[in-house]
Amino acid sequence: MTNNVVIKGILVVLTALVLNFYFFSIDLRFMPAVNTKMVLAGFGLFVLACQLARKRNALIDKDTFVLSVCAALVSLAGFVSVVYNDTFDYTYATYLISMWVWLSAAYMAVTWIRWMHGTVSVFIVCNYLIALGVSQCALALGMEFYAPLKQVVYSMLDEGTVAFMTQKDRLMGFGVGLDVAGSRFAAILIMIPFVCMQYRQKAVRYMPLYVLAFFIICVIGNMIGRTTTVGAVLAVLSFIVFSKFYQMDGFHKRLGFWITGLLAVIVPICSVAYNMVPEFHDLLRFGFEGFFSLAEKGEWDVHSNEMLKEGFIFPDNPKTWLIGDGYFGSTDSNPYYTGRRWAGFYGGSDVGYSRFLYYFGLVGLLAFSFFMFKACMVCMRRFDKLKYMFLVLLALNFIYWLKVSTDIFLVFALFLCISKEENDAYVERMELRSSR
Repeated sequence: MTNNVVIKGILVVLTALVLNFYFFSIDLRFMPAVNTKMVLAGFGLFVLACQLARKRNALIDKDTFVLSVCAALVSLAGFVSVVYNDTFDYTYATYLISMWVWLSAAYMAVTWIRWMHGTVSVFIVCNYLIALGVSQCALALGMEFYAPLKQVVYSMLDEGTVAFMTQKDRLMGFGVGLDVAGSRFAAILIMIPFVCMQYRQKAVRYMPLYVLAFFIICVIGNMIGRTTTVGAVLAVLSFIVFSKFYQMDGFHKRLGFWITGLLAVIVPICSVAYNMVPEFHDLLRFGFEGFFSLAEKGEWDVHSNEMLKEGFIFPDNPKTWLIGDGYFGSTDSNPYYTGRRWAGFYGGSDVGYSRFLYYFGLVGLLAFSFFMFKACMVCMRRFDKLKYMFLVLLALNFIYWLKVSTDIFLVFALFLCISKEENDAYVERMELRSSR
């Protein structure tokens, strides 16, 4: 019996690691040419081919075809801009390939979960993602305060990744940091209240863990990527709006009890650490710089505010507004470029909307927005009881583009690999067990 529990525990950890390699893609030292997402995508395509050979539906259906067409339109907009402007920046001209790499890698991760649990559902995937978020935060904090752990993690990462992480004076996880980590953590925070609301009978038993996970990701996640705050705000607003909080039934009272109790423990701990541990003091001030500024100066002031304001730069001619200039990154990639040399990204902007406009104009931006919208709509239609979760995730994507160009299709891709029938069957079994 004990051996079975140990083996099952090892398999669960291994499953979480596979999902981590997808959701928090890493460049490992022993395979510098590809990252873990690409490796999973390769296995995913192999599994997909085997399932198609057995005449199973696998991943190929009408929704996947429509999304592929939408992604092809994004690629077409990028290709037209690149060819017309005679550039070499094919970042989004190959987005159809990128979409299928993410989808294939997600398919492999979901297939692994199905193999482990005998089934897969939105509930299972969300729980794994929540556990991953907490694990990454705990690991990041451990690496900061325990040098041998940092050395062990760095020894597994590609040298380029290590060089990037060491030059950034902030918390980092297992290849996780900056705005990319912020978007992932924000998405996970949004999932927590919806999991608790939709699977109330099951979640009520683990409510303290969900509340604790929310606080951990919210606090430590902000130390890694401050845009985690966006997810926290959307998660709280979602719970207030969609849970009928004003009714205050037993579920809400229990939740309020655990939130109050955990805050009574977490706040004093953070306060003591803030005043007695210099490293934690600096990390907390960095992660919540805006809140400290609001308390001390009476105004919201973050170091990146001015950079963000300066990043809202828009085209000054009709051609660029329409199809862009064909540059997404640095112009240094084009040896024949003779225009203005930008210190960073083309146009001097890091803002997502500005970068998209400069790359493939309004045509490309609208095509890309429609692609994200369509991915959301497929998930909403397939899992109608959780439709508002996917709607809020879509809102997160468009809000996030106000800062950087990272999209969260990888979040939708996981759920696109789960069938409605399989998810509904799992929910029915869960409700049946809860009613007994």
